[in-house]
Amino acid sequence: MLSVLRNRTYRHLFTAQVIALVGTGLATVALGLLAYDLAGARAGSVLGTALAIKMVAYVGVAPVIGAFAHRIPRRALMVGSDLTRAAVALTLPFVDQVWQVYVLIFALQAASAAFTPTFQAVIPDVLPKERDYTQALSLSRLAYDLESLFSPALAAALLTFMSYNRLFLGTVGGFLASAVLVVSAVLPKAAPAPERSGGAYARATAGSRLFFRIPRLRALLCLNLAVAAASALVTVNTVVYVRDHLGRSVGDVAFALGAYGAGSMLVALLLPRVLDRVADRTVMLSGALLLPAVFTAVGLITAASGGTWRWPALLGTWAAFGAACSMVLTPTGRLIRRSAPPEERTPAFAAQFSLSHAAWLITYPLAGWVGAQAGLLYAVIALGSVGLVATVSAVFLWPARDFADAPHVHTGLETGHPHLDGAVEVPGGWRHSHVPSCDELHLAGASATR
Repeated sequence: MLSVLRNRTYRHLFTAQVIALVGTGLATVALGLLAYDLAGARAGSVLGTALAIKMVAYVGVAPVIGAFAHRIPRRALMVGSDLTRAAVALTLPFVDQVWQVYVLIFALQAASAAFTPTFQAVIPDVLPKERDYTQALSLSRLAYDLESLFSPALAAALLTFMSYNRLFLGTVGGFLASAVLVVSAVLPKAAPAPERSGGAYARATAGSRLFFRIPRLRALLCLNLAVAAASALVTVNTVVYVRDHLGRSVGDVAFALGAYGAGSMLVALLLPRVLDRVADRTVMLSGALLLPAVFTAVGLITAASGGTWRWPALLGTWAAFGAACSMVLTPTGRLIRRSAPPEERTPAFAAQFSLSHAAWLITYPLAGWVGAQAGLLYAVIALGSVGLVATVSAVFLWPARDFADAPHVHTGLETGHPHLDGAVEVPGGWRHSHVPSCDELHLAGASATR
């Protein structure tokens, strides 16, 4: 898996991602402490509102950035986003009003909504071979999981000899280092964006319309919702399970979250080899179908009135949640790359970023509100039902024989060539989509089904 790091450009970009993630993790810890200083017992509601604002920024800003990203060099867009995030983080220690937190969080997350889809769209151009790209996706998944484990531990160590306000300086340093690494990377030239009619609205919705037009991407929308249901239960209610339901220590909260991360990392390590032999559809739907079974196990743990077995059982189910979610999330980039031509990848990744976070915008409040008002068991039932319906919908929406190629341009075929049936002439070649013939499938082998 680490062989892709020999590519200098990818190595710099991946390092930038890791450093920025650590900085973000430090800011998350510091923000919680800042909220407590400003709001006291109301800190939870402040953080809940900040999380909602984060999701609104992701859902609303990413498609707009995707629409106009072709007008800005990708390097400039990513560096500008990093510098914006660094500037916002630098002002957070001076905040003394709750409303200021909300404004700055929106600005910070809006910059992230510009950076992340652009970063994701660059990687397929840096690593055009599918095997290399798959390894990069697994590394990215590992980076997110390791950040969730490493950043809180690093923050706890730093807080032993500094105030939480200085953690924001670590965030500033992370974003500045990320900007320097992006500047040092030689990025491939972006494919020219296609001309679109309909103005800004058409450009802003191009990625979303791509998702609703292609069956496997419609299935991905449902898979995003299924994953969001599981991750919302873990993110929102782990502390309630560990501290209230099981009566365990504060340290065990981190241990439970670590079990979720461990399950996700194990799958991310294994998937590059698995995806060489097994179709994306099989892996992703298998992960989604595992989720209802895990929800059922969590329901049994929740309904039980006592027993020492519940703690190891909870760790096992959290690890299973992490593994199942990673089975769905890790191959997602492959799916989008295959469904969108190079010139439309930034809007497509922006749409995935926006629509996946729209799913979390639904499930996070559902996990918190139902859990607080009706109890954990009803939260499990509600989120499990959402996950089950979403998974079943994905199975039906994703054709078993999914051979449709993304739109592409042929440059070496003469006018009238039978392969160009239904193609449209564009500058430099002929553009079309097609379903491979039986002969093509025979020559392509099993890889054509992926």
